[in-house]
Amino acid sequence: MSHSYTDNRHYVIMPYSMAQWLVDFDEVLETSIDTVRKSVDGTKTFVKYVGEMPPSVAAIEDKSREYNYPEIMAILGTTEWTPLDPQPE
Repeated sequence: MSHSYTDNRHYVIMPYSMAQWLVDFDEVLETSIDTVRKSVDGTKTFVKYVGEMPPSVAAIEDKSREYNYPEIMAILGTTEWTPLDPQPE
C-alpha cells in the first residue's frame, strides 16, 4: 500500500482573527496569513501541519478538533467554505 503526502497532515480550523495574531507560520505549512484559505464569510481559516500540533496552534482556545485530509476536504466542500456561485476573476 502506498502512502500519500497527506497521510501525516493534520488540519485545525480557527477564527481568522486568531490565526492572524497567534499562529507562528514557521510552525505550519502555510507561509503567512496572506496565504491561508478563508471561509466564504471571511471569519474562519485553517492551518495544516505534520506531526504534533504546533504550540502556537495548541494555544488557540477557540479552535476545532484536529482533522485528517478526507475530513477537511469534506468540510471545505460545504457552502461555508465554497461559494455556491463562484464569481469569475
